[in-house]
Amino acid sequence: MSEARRYDTATLTRFVEQLFEGAGADAEVARVVTRVLLEGELLGHRTHGLNLVSRYVGGVQRGEVKARAADLEHLQGSGIATLFDGHYVLGPYCVERALACAAQGAQAQGIGISVVRRASHIGCLAAYLKPYTDRGLVALLYSSDPSVGLVCAQGGIDPIYTPNPIAAGIPTQGEPILLDVSMSSVTLGLVGQCRDAGTTLPHAVLMSNDGTPSNDPRDFFTTPQGSLLPLGGQAFGHKGFALALLVEALTSGLAGHGRKDAPQQWGASATAVVIDPRFFGGLEAFTAESSFLGQLVLASRPLDPQRPVRLPGQAGLKLREQALREGLGLSPAVLDALNQTAAQLQLAPLSQ
Repeated sequence: MSEARRYDTATLTRFVEQLFEGAGADAEVARVVTRVLLEGELLGHRTHGLNLVSRYVGGVQRGEVKARAADLEHLQGSGIATLFDGHYVLGPYCVERALACAAQGAQAQGIGISVVRRASHIGCLAAYLKPYTDRGLVALLYSSDPSVGLVCAQGGIDPIYTPNPIAAGIPTQGEPILLDVSMSSVTLGLVGQCRDAGTTLPHAVLMSNDGTPSNDPRDFFTTPQGSLLPLGGQAFGHKGFALALLVEALTSGLAGHGRKDAPQQWGASATAVVIDPRFFGGLEAFTAESSFLGQLVLASRPLDPQRPVRLPGQAGLKLREQALREGLGLSPAVLDALNQTAAQLQLAPLSQ
């Protein structure tokens, strides 16, 4: 296998921004979307990184996705609570606007919450968090997609809801804790990867359409479709199922637009909550506590001495640091897709 070509982030940023602008995006939208997708790549979330650029650009070109900042509608706001209608604007721009509004409320009054409905695909939730933890803020994100059913209810067979991830950025005295967890036992992306590779999943985390637990990815891609099991699997899936319902309430429920509306186009409902510890016990006390807990975790005895216990986001932040220092490696498939998109837009390719 050939080694991936490495690029500095400034070069990649300029190139990807040009792709979005070439497809018709505002400069502001292009900048925000590029930053979020590149951050996902830097953190090692390769299924939600720069591989999404061609998909997003294609959606804009087909008229399925909007790329103008003016199309994101600010429906109402109180200074603490804000509601947006994305009208299928590029999702990272919608979520970043929601987070910025929530952060403004938090810094003014301790907490802010923003909800956006009908955003297009929003990428990796963890990719949004570090700019806020760097400011000493706690940032939480919740997401669902009311047009799709992938995960079955605990004790059920049919796919009802999406993996409904929860993400949070927690500031410490050093690197933040970054968590991004789906409320399904596995992601759809992993199931697809195993199917394409002809391998099975390590555990029976799927439910076939006849109600049989399975680790065969082919049992998901059937007609009728199979299901992902809730987080916790058969034994403890009631926990993930309950949390998924909470996410549905905090996203589509608060947005006033969800499954009851039978949307026909993929569109995320997302909620951003930002908390400023300065309005509570104080930022110094907060980070002292989060750092102390982190050290307890890192000092705990590992089952495997070769695999020390680590905190959520620690591995991704290490990858990010290395990529910023040495350049970001792109797989041939991602590089080819980016250059094909550039060719379609009559733009110069990335050097190979």
